[in-house]
Amino acid sequence: MARLDAHEEQALAELEAWRARRARPPGPMDRAARNMQAAVNNLIPEPIHAAVTKVIEGLTRTILTGSDLTTAKPLLNASFGAREGLARQRIAAYRTMAAAEGGVAGAGGFLLAAADFPVLIGFKIKLLFEIAALYGHDGESWDERLYILSIFQLAFSNADHRQAVLQTLETWDETERVASPDAFDWRTFQQQYRDYIDLAKLAQLIPVIGAPVGAFVNYRLLDQLGAVAMNAYRMRWLRARG
Repeated sequence: MARLDAHEEQALAELEAWRARRARPPGPMDRAARNMQAAVNNLIPEPIHAAVTKVIEGLTRTILTGSDLTTAKPLLNASFGAREGLARQRIAAYRTMAAAEGGVAGAGGFLLAAADFPVLIGFKIKLLFEIAALYGHDGESWDERLYILSIFQLAFSNADHRQAVLQTLETWDETERVASPDAFDWRTFQQQYRDYIDLAKLAQLIPVIGAPVGAFVNYRLLDQLGAVAMNAYRMRWLRARG
């Protein structure tokens, strides 16, 4: 590997610690959460499940096929440290926006809380495209949109699926990728995301505590996604340096 500067050395250390945490096998807490999620899913009427699934597929397909999706131009001729600083600024901005929106939705009862779901996905998608551009990647390309979708899955999946996605990202250049949106496994993607997020968002529907819960959950979800995205792009940057 070429000699790293101070920012890259620090990023490498943070990346290795993050990778070790992500690669851990599911423990008792993970299994308990999955059992609780299954119980919660059984209580939610099927029409609501179907509506949420439709929203998830419609919005996330935009990542792969949205010709009208406005993407930032790749940042060129910037140092790694500058890119990292800008990425942190964008994560902070999206955290704030998502928290404010979640608080308003949580205070508005079921209908507003339900409306928060697609808005939150929109925030996540936009953040991922912005971070991709800051690390010098073109979000217009098919390959980059697949990488972004993999980051999304890595952030919002159960422990077993996270390990598989992490392995894919670590060997991205050698991994055979799907040729079209129709070949993508949308069912698994939707179920993983929905199961991961439903439990956290469910409390947003509870009167009185809905507003603070909505703000807190949205803040944490955007913070988590930002950390995963930064580390995913660090992997590519440092691999290119090697």
